[in-house]
Amino acid sequence: MEYEIRYRPSYSMLVVKLNQGETITAEAGAMTYMTPNIQMKTRARAGVLDTIKLGVLGGQSFFVNDYTAVGGPGEVALASAPLGDIEKLTLDGRGYIIQRSSYVASDPTVELDIKWQGFTKGIFGQGLFMIKTSGRGNLFINTFGAIDRHELSAGESLIVDNFHLVAFSDTCSYEVRRMGGLKELALSGEGLVVEVRGPGEVLIQTKNISEFANWIWQLLEPKVRATMGAR
Repeated sequence: MEYEIRYRPSYSMLVVKLNQGETITAEAGAMTYMTPNIQMKTRARAGVLDTIKLGVLGGQSFFVNDYTAVGGPGEVALASAPLGDIEKLTLDGRGYIIQRSSYVASDPTVELDIKWQGFTKGIFGQGLFMIKTSGRGNLFINTFGAIDRHELSAGESLIVDNFHLVAFSDTCSYEVRRMGGLKELALSGEGLVVEVRGPGEVLIQTKNISEFANWIWQLLEPKVRATMGAR
């Protein structure tokens, strides 16, 4: 399997070239285009009932599509909604904890554990759910903005805003906590944070989609109120 990430860093698109019989698994709705000899099959990552339940909890469906080249080599292009970069993570026995909305695609040999407590309980708070990945192979993730990578040694730690956290190695430990006291929580613009401790890698996205949504609403709110008031 060969791949290319085009149009980085703002409008990234993953293009995968599959040999006969090769398969790439992708998030439902991620396909941009594919050659006619690519066969697509949709399946539930867990059982159907579990997938529907977890999709409601996590705010997105967790049905995935398997794309397989049939009768010769083929090509499929994949992209995600957020404007930002796509990065390849290599799993070689060491896994990653990733933000569930960052998942784009993976080799069939990569396992996505959506029954992990970080997904089912939303322990990262503020609507942020994470997925535990394991196995061996390529894992492709999308970020909102550019990707900022940090390698932590044993004993080193990094405090990351929930909505900027994209992924970290499963060799890391973590603690979710409030930023400061009640005054800081109310006035600083910071909510919950995750302290990640090494050894391992931490990936951060440079933009915060929650803050972006709030910024859009600040622009739209006066017009919405004016429209509602005119009725």
